[in-house]
Amino acid sequence: MSRSVRVTATADALKCATVLVPVVVNDGAVTLDVAIPATIGAIELARHLDEAWCRRNGLTSTAGTSVVLRGFDPPAVALVSVGAGDAEGYRIAAAAGVRLAGEDPMGLLLAVDGLSDAGLIAQAVAEGAVLASFDYKNDVDLVVELAVLATPLPSVETHDAVATGARRGSQVAEAVNWARRLINTPAGDLPPRELANRVVERLERHPRVSVEVWTESRIRAERLGGLLGVGQGSAQPTRLVYATYDPEPGASLKHVALVGKGVTFDSGGLSLKPAESMMGQKTDMSGAAIVLGALGVFSDLGVRVRVTAIAPMTENLTGDKAIKPGDVLAIRNGLTVEVLNTDAEGRLILADGLSLAAEAQPDVIIDIATLTGAQRVALGDEVAAVYVSNDELAPAVMAAGVRSGEQLWRMPLTASYAGQLDSDVADLKNIGKTGVAGSVVAALFLERFTAGRPWVHIDIAGPGRSDAVRGYVNKGGTAFGLRTIVDFVTAMAQD
Repeated sequence: MSRSVRVTATADALKCATVLVPVVVNDGAVTLDVAIPATIGAIELARHLDEAWCRRNGLTSTAGTSVVLRGFDPPAVALVSVGAGDAEGYRIAAAAGVRLAGEDPMGLLLAVDGLSDAGLIAQAVAEGAVLASFDYKNDVDLVVELAVLATPLPSVETHDAVATGARRGSQVAEAVNWARRLINTPAGDLPPRELANRVVERLERHPRVSVEVWTESRIRAERLGGLLGVGQGSAQPTRLVYATYDPEPGASLKHVALVGKGVTFDSGGLSLKPAESMMGQKTDMSGAAIVLGALGVFSDLGVRVRVTAIAPMTENLTGDKAIKPGDVLAIRNGLTVEVLNTDAEGRLILADGLSLAAEAQPDVIIDIATLTGAQRVALGDEVAAVYVSNDELAPAVMAAGVRSGEQLWRMPLTASYAGQLDSDVADLKNIGKTGVAGSVVAALFLERFTAGRPWVHIDIAGPGRSDAVRGYVNKGGTAFGLRTIVDFVTAMAQD
């Protein structure tokens, strides 16, 4: 199975069964770039498509709207709107083209005159195409032949930037699709031990990456009481993956620690979820798949930042040894937690993961998790909640989300709410007031385990799953946040 977008000659792109022409719709009309051929196969393209023609054929300023022109013989020509012409518009347009082309190779004519950053647009095109091609049930190859057009010809620098962008976009999107495949795998086929094995199988092929899998004896020796406690109710053994990427051992490089929630199935424990709420809980290990997928991308791209990725993996079930409401767990950093709701388990395993991350003394800690239903209530299924420990770090995180096309909303770490976590029998409890600022209180809980280091928490309970096809997003697990993390760390390397 291979999915890639590669830069090729215009003649080769025109041989594909479907040729995609991205267009900008201004005031309802389209004027084709002069670099686009006037004739493609049997199709003669008018240089100007007026408002009435576009409206009649459904081509609008909304990214991804399209019209397909067909002759007696291939290729078909798909004119697809890129919306405002930003990177996200090109992502959506490329995804629409892939869906129109089906399993056939697609040519894409990218006119670069007037693009402020042709490399970024090429990356977006590759991401959109490769992401849209993902299909859990039917794993097919994807080939997109990308031709770079300009008048009279693109410069060598522009051509190289497009080639680099397309390669980078393909690598990032492939990592997202790898994570999606894990996230969509039935929980019965992917218990913690198997998830850890799949991670090792992938990461051991990457240069400058090392992977350790901690079994329960090591987890116990490392005093990870939150992780062990959550896993007590399952017959499946708990695991923790501790992976590192070090591009230049011994060099003084910035260091980022990533922590991802890896609950391979969440029944809620003894605080049992309703049956309907359990249906999608195989995706509760999204955070683990995301941070470990991102680690592989850093190796592929040769990013000059040290990265530590920590993924606690367990099931939250109702066996005879399951933790009970009122039990107290001791976390790695020495704090004790009174567990009043066993369905607030993600923060318990993240507490151990964050404690380990803080001990590595990174410049930044980022954790990501399908953590709280309150996030989805507040922001829905397309926007993630982001909590940042200092105002200096926040703009870089938000900018990474914008560049990646992943919508983030910064939420407040309201210190006065921390009192909701006060416990009579432990250092803190794992829930606050019912129905009151649940996502905020969960973030305040996690902050207690970061040792005051710069920290970002991304709650993807809503956007981590999709129940419909939307742009380049397919049904099921989305691995939302992986692209933002890659962009943020890459920018950190370049800063």
